[in-house]
Amino acid sequence: MPIKPSTYDAITEAAFLTFSKTPGASLDDVAQVAGVGRATLYRHFKNRRVLMVALARIAVAELDAAVDAATLTAKTHGEGLKLALSAIVPLADRQWFLANEPLHDDQKLAETYQSGAQELHREIDRARAEGVFASDVPTFWIAETFDNLVYAAWSCVKEGRATPAQAADLAWRTLISGTGGE
Repeated sequence: MPIKPSTYDAITEAAFLTFSKTPGASLDDVAQVAGVGRATLYRHFKNRRVLMVALARIAVAELDAAVDAATLTAKTHGEGLKLALSAIVPLADRQWFLANEPLHDDQKLAETYQSGAQELHREIDRARAEGVFASDVPTFWIAETFDNLVYAAWSCVKEGRATPAQAADLAWRTLISGTGGE
């Protein structure tokens, strides 16, 4: 017997699917895809913003899980960053629409984003100690470049101009060629 997802899970999965295809879709559209009525959706999420915050929290957890799984075998911090990039890019189809949602005013989400940014900075500094990044390129610049290359890779995948593997490889090559060690 198949396991039926909870109503909450059905709504969030429908929201990921709906918003990834049409970022401006309505909550009615999400309810229809989830197979629930508007009232049921609104019992779980009082408005679009509450739903988007929930989706962003799920997305962060998915990203963290994907990166953790991908980097388990990394022998160096540089290799870990490369593997992390390769794990993040395939999530473009599912999470692309969140890149343009103004959600940084949610305190818990802002703290999560800040913690992730700090961890990225630490990994960059560790990779720099391995010679991956040039000593004269500031950590904040490498982190911003990394984040923007993820966005560029997601854009290329979304538009069908590259596969996730191709986009991740190009992003890594671009990062290293612009910030690499001597």
